[in-house]
Order: sequence, then structure tokens, then C-alpha cells
Amino acid sequence: MNHIHIPEAMAGERLDKAMATLDETLSRVAIQRLIRDGKVWVNGAMPRSLSQRMRGGEVLEYDVPDPEPLELIAETIPLDIHFEDAHLLVINKPADMVVHPGAGVNRGTLVHAILGHCGGTLSGIGGRLRPGIVHRLDKDTSGLLVVAKSDAAHQGLAAQFEVHSVIRRYRAIVRGIPRDGTGVIDAPIGRHPTLRTRMAVRAQGGRAAMTRFKVMEVLAGGCALVQCILQTGRTHQIRVHMAHVGHPLLGDPVYGRGFDPPRNWPEAFRQEVLGFRRQALHAGVLGFVHPVTGERLQFEADLPADFRQLLDGLRQVGARIMGPVDREWP
Repeated sequence: MNHIHIPEAMAGERLDKAMATLDETLSRVAIQRLIRDGKVWVNGAMPRSLSQRMRGGEVLEYDVPDPEPLELIAETIPLDIHFEDAHLLVINKPADMVVHPGAGVNRGTLVHAILGHCGGTLSGIGGRLRPGIVHRLDKDTSGLLVVAKSDAAHQGLAAQFEVHSVIRRYRAIVRGIPRDGTGVIDAPIGRHPTLRTRMAVRAQGGRAAMTRFKVMEVLAGGCALVQCILQTGRTHQIRVHMAHVGHPLLGDPVYGRGFDPPRNWPEAFRQEVLGFRRQALHAGVLGFVHPVTGERLQFEADLPADFRQLLDGLRQVGARIMGPVDREWP
């Protein structure tokens, strides 16, 4: 059993944040898990919530269980590795790959592939089924993510994600052309009130979420190539936010509400667009400070083949039907 004393100077601090400050061996995510699991006591009583405010002078007791044995089986799956050292990996995840095991998915995930590559050298902070996982990409979103090999790296990276200092730039193809070319979507996101597998903009009960976007190119059929920059990292954030402002991602099966390509498009390409069954979204730029060496790192990943084929097709159809157009937004 661990014991820590809350100093008077931390009066008004949240419980989870106070613990993370006083015990640097635990990440805030790990502390929140302990609180939820009933393994933290404040003056001998269970806390009311993660955000219970400290008054100063409390004695905290908490029980950190031994790591659960890892039951995942490593798999030999090719990885597109952009960077690796003793502390972390940066990987370009393909579309159609789930990041970690979950309901109905117990093999073929990125975690299985990483275990096959790294063996037992991953951080355990993410939990038994998410070793090394600091952040995620949706199954059908391609692009860059960073994986922690050590707990120290995991804690350092998680801290950067928490203060939103990590650079994350995406490319997306959206329906409709945003009127002003650039914009900021500042709208909280939470679980959909009736469809529990979906997220939605919520006036109440949502978490703060902000996405910056810029039109990079006007495409055929009233579509546009946009760059999206995450200021926060909520589940499905770009997909939800762009749909919220009337510009859903092309191919998005959840938030896209269907798309009927114009009848004057070549039929073969119409069918290609209709057959593009994933959101046209790619995490192309990832930048952060190395949590151990302090070096500023930034990586870029080219668009995957299916995204590039769709983009080139929209360009060619636009040139054929509308004639030459200015690709770059003014």
C-alpha cells in the first residue's frame, strides 16, 4: 500500500492531477484507472470522482497491483516504421488495421504486430490489451502514430498529448467546399445520445474539442482536399467536426450520409468512388519532443495508394469536365 500526503499548497487541485504530481512513477491515465477500480482512498474513504478537489492535508492511500500477465500472442505482421530507438517507435499504420484488441477483434491488430516486432519491450501503462499505446487512429484511418517501449517514454508522451503540444496534421477529402477556405471548429464532442457506437457534438456532456482546417485544393464534384490540425484528440474528432459544419469526409460510412457522384462523371470512376468504403483521412504529419532525449522530432508519411488514387481521379475528372482549374485555394 502506498501513502502520500497532500500539501496545503495543493488545495483546490483535482485528485488525479495531485496524485500525478506527487507520484511521478504513475501516469495520469494509470491513476485514473486506479481511482475507477476502487484502489484509491482519501482519508480512508473512496473518492467521489476523479475530479474531487483536494482541501490540503489529506492522506491518500492507493494500491498499485502487479502488472497483469500479457495474454496477447505476438504476430509477424509487416510494419512501416519511420523511426525507432530504445524508447519509442513511430509507425505508419495502414487503413483497415485496428490499433488494439477490443470487442470481436483479438488478432491482427497493430498491438499484435508491435509485439511481434519488439517482444516484451513495450510500456505496460496502457493496460493489458494496449501495451505501448499512447494514442490511437481509427481502424480505417491511415497514418502516423507513436508507440512507447518504456513506461518513462509513455509518461512523457502522454504528458505532451495532455497539454496538446503534439503536432498532428491530417489530409482529408471532404464533400463541399468550405466557404472561407480556413476555419476553426470549436465544439465539444461526446457519445451520441442514442447511437452508442457514434460520437456527436454535444452542447452538454461533451468534452472540449477543437479542429483547425484549411482548404488545400478544390476538386471535382464539389469536393475539396483539406488539411486538418488537431488541437485536441477526441474519438472520431475530425470526422465528427467536419460533418458538423456540413463537410463530411468522402467515404465515411458512419458520418458521411452517402454520396451520389454526378452522372456526368465516367461510369468507371463513379463506381470507384462509390466503392471507396472508408473515410478519406490520413494522418500525414506527427511531431513531438522525444520524452527521453528532449530532441524535437517530426515525421511525414505519404498518402496511401487508395487515397492517392481517389485524389488523382477527382483531379482528372475535374480537368476533363470543367477544364483546367486552380488547384490551390487562393
